[in-house]
Amino acid sequence: MQKTSFDPWAWGKYTNSVQAVEVKNVEGTLYCSGQAAIDDHGAPSDADMRSQLIQTIGNLEQLVSESGYASKNIVRLNVFTTNTNEFFTTCMDVYVPFLTKHGIQQATTFLEVKALYATLTVELEATVVK
Repeated sequence: MQKTSFDPWAWGKYTNSVQAVEVKNVEGTLYCSGQAAIDDHGAPSDADMRSQLIQTIGNLEQLVSESGYASKNIVRLNVFTTNTNEFFTTCMDVYVPFLTKHGIQQATTFLEVKALYATLTVELEATVVK
């Protein structure tokens, strides 16, 4: 697999994402449903957003790994949150290290939504290649 990132604007280096990712010679593509802070028994978390993001990232990493893929090959990561301001003020110290840890350079759409399932406040939807 060959992966190339594109970001033609200087401000892009501050977004924790890139504007486009091209992938060639792909063996497979994994389209992940939105992952959230839901435990092994299907119960949604009622913790604060930062704690939910930590659990959400763990769930996404587990799903990707158990599917035979690697988090470093996430090429698209959509973020859904019930409060973008809260995400940017309380979660970036969790989100950015996750991206850095895996060397992820992904295309991203970041959306504030009215509500997520039950008491959830953040959800990550990924596309992964190998």
